[in-house]
Amino acid sequence: MEENLEQLAKSGSSGIIKIALFGPESTGKTTLAKQLAEHFKTAWIPEFARDYLQKKWDKTKQICAIGDMLPIAYGQTKLENDALSTANKFLFCDTTILVTKVFSEVYYNFCDPKLDKAAREHEYDLFFLTAIDVPWEKDDLRDKPEDRESVFAVFKQTLIDNNKPFITLSGDKNLRLNKAIAIVNDLAKAKKMGFSSLDFVQIYENEIPLENIKSQLTIFKKGISKNRFGRACNHF
Repeated sequence: MEENLEQLAKSGSSGIIKIALFGPESTGKTTLAKQLAEHFKTAWIPEFARDYLQKKWDKTKQICAIGDMLPIAYGQTKLENDALSTANKFLFCDTTILVTKVFSEVYYNFCDPKLDKAAREHEYDLFFLTAIDVPWEKDDLRDKPEDRESVFAVFKQTLIDNNKPFITLSGDKNLRLNKAIAIVNDLAKAKKMGFSSLDFVQIYENEIPLENIKSQLTIFKKGISKNRFGRACNHF
């Protein structure tokens, strides 16, 4: 396996808007990534760790170990880099190596410095933090249903500590999908208007309609008419 942790293109530089699904296991990331890719007619990136660890379990009945963290990160990075060539305007990432970093720290209280550095440096135009208000679905690889709240808190704090642009998604599958579609469309508009991802999150959280901002920017670009300026001055 190629030992590369460098993103092929930083967020936005390739012309592709990259959206990362981020959250604890069994919070609907894969379902949402598939749905969004289908809606926007583009590519999505599966979770490399799932196939990697399922094959390990099927072959040896052994679960994930600290030595698997870097190979998983290498595999995830390659999947993402390869998908850029087939993406259409958007790329939806079921997971990122920042997730790998979090799990490494949660399970083993350690993260390889190479993984830690790369995970912090990888950029996405927006993270969707998936809440834990969906049912837990057990499989061969999931094992912490009782710790969902504490693990979710770690995921959220990781985004905050690394100054990543994120919006939390909660509710059932349909509610999440409809909300995510609207957010992605607004994000694309905000990018065209010259706003950064962090700017967009602030706009979203303050419930400021983008159309209002657009009209105000148009006024400033065209200049304030003397009549309007005069009316404004009369209020002082």
